[in-house]
Amino acid sequence: MNALGRHILVEFYDCSPELMNDVMHIENSMVAAAETAGATVINSTFHHFSPYGVSGVVVIQESHLAIHTWPEYGYAAVDLFTCGDSVNPWVSYNYLKEAFEAGHGSSMECRRGQLELLKRLDFNLESLRDVSPKPAEQLGTITRDIWFTERDENIALSLKHSGNQLYKKDSPYQRVEIYETLAYGNMLTLDGMVMCTQKDEYVYHEMITHVPIFSHPKAKRTLVIGGGDGGTVRELLRHEQLEEVTLVEIDELVIEACKLHLPETAVAFDNPRLNLLVQDGIKYINECADSQYDLIIIDSADPVGPGEGLFTAAFYKEVFRCLTPDGLMITQSESPRFNSAVFVEIYETYKQIFGQDKVHCYLAAIPTYPTGTWSFSYSSKGDSHPLVFDREAAAAFSQAQGLKYYNEDIHTAAFALPNFVKDLLNSNTNTNPDDYSAEPTH
Repeated sequence: MNALGRHILVEFYDCSPELMNDVMHIENSMVAAAETAGATVINSTFHHFSPYGVSGVVVIQESHLAIHTWPEYGYAAVDLFTCGDSVNPWVSYNYLKEAFEAGHGSSMECRRGQLELLKRLDFNLESLRDVSPKPAEQLGTITRDIWFTERDENIALSLKHSGNQLYKKDSPYQRVEIYETLAYGNMLTLDGMVMCTQKDEYVYHEMITHVPIFSHPKAKRTLVIGGGDGGTVRELLRHEQLEEVTLVEIDELVIEACKLHLPETAVAFDNPRLNLLVQDGIKYINECADSQYDLIIIDSADPVGPGEGLFTAAFYKEVFRCLTPDGLMITQSESPRFNSAVFVEIYETYKQIFGQDKVHCYLAAIPTYPTGTWSFSYSSKGDSHPLVFDREAAAAFSQAQGLKYYNEDIHTAAFALPNFVKDLLNSNTNTNPDDYSAEPTH
């Protein structure tokens, strides 16, 4: 060959967009392409990015195979680099072209390390040899690293998963997926954004429910908009005082996926006090009679996709109408650090509708949400205040129910805001709620 290695630069065009966004298919195909060509695979590391695109590399004893995909163009850029002449990279090329359902491909081969230009060094190579013993169980094994990555232009969260995608379906509203992650258990994503994981979902669901219930002990009727994973209604139904909990979820696939693969979260769907409705939450609120609910929880996704309409002043005004005179509205209100502009606008809108002194922000630590700091809003139509609650009852409830996050001290501490959050909440006092419409951010 008269060179140390062969390097093929490959471009695949008119590939299946679906396959170009499927990290498991791409990882399996790249590993198989290497093995089919006779290479010895050492390691594979692949990332799936949000909203789409995959990057990865297969390290082989003879060098590597690397890829990045652009599903929106049906395009993949691939590097096939093999050392010596024992592996034919063109075998990998042909394998991948078929695996990716490429319409056509182009390529350029480079010979790397031309022997005519190299001079062997007078050096004791034995001093570089790795003579450390290798555990027998590691010999001949492949380390496979497959990652889900949620990112925007400024920040990213990566979670390693097993390569076993438990659920993947497209509804009329969004793509619903569940991955088996190594650190956080099964993870629900909607359109590539993390919604909840088995390991930390309790933080979100305990804080969005128990804070308002203990602040409004007379609440009997509760409405949840969104929350198809079931975690919010699970926590609400721990409270015997609630006579009825109505859950309105637009996407039945979210419910289906969570029943199958997040059973601890979706455990309360058969509770006789639950009224489950699969329909549009905005339409439901618009048609709801006045003063129907003591507590309304907006357990929405971020202001994009089917949840976008839940982040408008018109919607919140309808929620206000549906509350009893002393009713409460609770929402997830984004990350004050990550989505600062949306965070500020949301609270200004709430204040215009409920009153300046009737809206409160509280925080919780959720590791798999952007920045780890997440906010909730507490908006009171009447005179209830989140810090006026029965501490003894909250403490006894937390212990009796075996809660993992909420307790009487957390209830109080969550409303102690960092200075930067206070500054954000005081940064804009002249917003007209009719002008508010959140831009997609996360």
